[in-house]
Amino acid sequence: MKISVRLLAALLVCCLIPQAQAKRAPNLALKDLKGKSRTLSELRGSIVVLNFWATWCGPCREELPMLSRVSREYAGKKVRFIAASADEAKDRAKLDEFMSRGDLGLEVWVGADLDMLERAGLGDELPATLILDEQGEVVSRVLGQAREQDVKAPLEWLLGNKTGPAPQAVVKRQS
Repeated sequence: MKISVRLLAALLVCCLIPQAQAKRAPNLALKDLKGKSRTLSELRGSIVVLNFWATWCGPCREELPMLSRVSREYAGKKVRFIAASADEAKDRAKLDEFMSRGDLGLEVWVGADLDMLERAGLGDELPATLILDEQGEVVSRVLGQAREQDVKAPLEWLLGNKTGPAPQAVVKRQS
């Protein structure tokens, strides 16, 4: 009987600990446009919308204006919008040119890659978006081109002190 109780306890620990850890976003390391190293952990205390995109990705370019508009709606609230570019370092001129064409209204970080997407549970396709609470816990993942409601629903839930039903944990959209 003692062995079965120990086995049950070990199974519970093995099953519960990975689930708890999987909820925490990995502490991704990127750089801002000035070259300063940035990490997700430094954003704790703010709700974070982290969007992975690239200049060569058509759905990404369509999605960014919506994210920019939504970011302006949440200005003055404890929400940070980060656009993490997966453009290669050699294509920095393309990124700068893209940025100069319009006011995104989003913080842009560089150095994202497909490995980061996979570590964040976003698969291996762009665009993809993570929404994190103030403690760095993943509230929602959007795989593919996000719709406005995919972003606003989790933000409203978080800003409303998590009242009502939780937002959908994973939204899969066709890009």
